Amino acid sequence: MWAVIEPLLPARDLRRGGRPRIYGDRPVLDAIFCVLRSGCQWRMVPHDLVPWWTAYRWYRTWAADGTWDAVHGRLRDLARAAAGKDPAPPAAVLDAQSVKTSEGGRARGVDMGKKITGRKRHLVTDTLGLVLVTAVTAAPVQDRPGGKAVLGQLAARFPSAGLAWADGGYANEIDDGLVRWAAQDLGVVLQIVRRNNDVKGFRVLPRRWVIERTFGWLVRNRRLARDYERLTACSEAMIKIAMIRLMAARLAGHKITWASATEREALRQMTIESQIAT
Repeated sequence: MWAVIEPLLPARDLRRGGRPRIYGDRPVLDAIFCVLRSGCQWRMVPHDLVPWWTAYRWYRTWAADGTWDAVHGRLRDLARAAAGKDPAPPAAVLDAQSVKTSEGGRARGVDMGKKITGRKRHLVTDTLGLVLVTAVTAAPVQDRPGGKAVLGQLAARFPSAGLAWADGGYANEIDDGLVRWAAQDLGVVLQIVRRNNDVKGFRVLPRRWVIERTFGWLVRNRRLARDYERLTACSEAMIKIAMIRLMAARLAGHKITWASATEREALRQMTIESQIAT
């Protein structure tokens, strides 16, 4: 993973002078990934890693100067190319997720529909589930205004994306203003994938499952299981870091790491059965 990420990090310009760095980028990145995966506080970073204030300073510095955005975008292009896709996505999937917050912070409220006090993550992904645009708002912000904001960013950053899928929360028979606005102002066809009311229970809906899987990828990182950040900019940075880690592992050829003993045992049984069958 480090071999994949290292060339994408900014190189220090020695001509500008300054004190030599004590810690390199790799141990700093290890500490940031530790916070992301374990969900611990910055001050609880293990002592065998870099000091917590060093990791936090570079985390905020890279968020402010656009390093996370640049690395995330480049890895997404490489991941799409590795999957046989054009780096410029022609289609996207749109959805939002409400999550609880911890210890207050800015842009915080109550989602009366989900009965959640916290924030809402508005995401746009490609057809592989890789994040294209992300925005974090207070939980009371409805899907339509949040969707309008991220669709505007999608059209500005990815002119190739002419089609997007979304659920029924973004348009209905009474109000389809977002669909018309996207078509007229952005040139994006917003297709609503509706649930069939005649079908009871769980059912996989076309295209919508892609972004739901992305939300599942994100919340497997304990730092993102709940929004612990004080600022929405930090929340957005953590989402990008989670995707950076996921794409770097995928490009490095890492195998799946199962999260529980039950899943590991199921994989072992499947392996044994396949060997017996052959």
